[in-house]
Amino acid sequence: MKAGVIFTGTGPILILTTFPSFEDPKFLEKMNMKGIKKFLAFEVSEDLCRKKYGQGFDVIMKDVKQTDDLRVLDYNGYNVFYNFTFAEMGQPIEHEAH
Repeated sequence: MKAGVIFTGTGPILILTTFPSFEDPKFLEKMNMKGIKKFLAFEVSEDLCRKKYGQGFDVIMKDVKQTDDLRVLDYNGYNVFYNFTFAEMGQPIEHEAH
């Protein structure tokens, strides 16, 4: 399971995914199907997400399939941006569809 802060054109979202990487072709296809063709992704700790989101995290986890899935844990950009320090985020992964 991966957790990540994804900066999109409309602001940051927090996602959980079973894809092995934010660069996985199937992950990119799923993002494209959601209309997200350009983004910056920062991996964050799943445990940190669990601590910060508590029961909301558990509810989403019960809904995530164990293969090739993606769920949005938080779509409130302000909340996502201020819930994580830059130090808590991994190195950025850039994606821009051609």
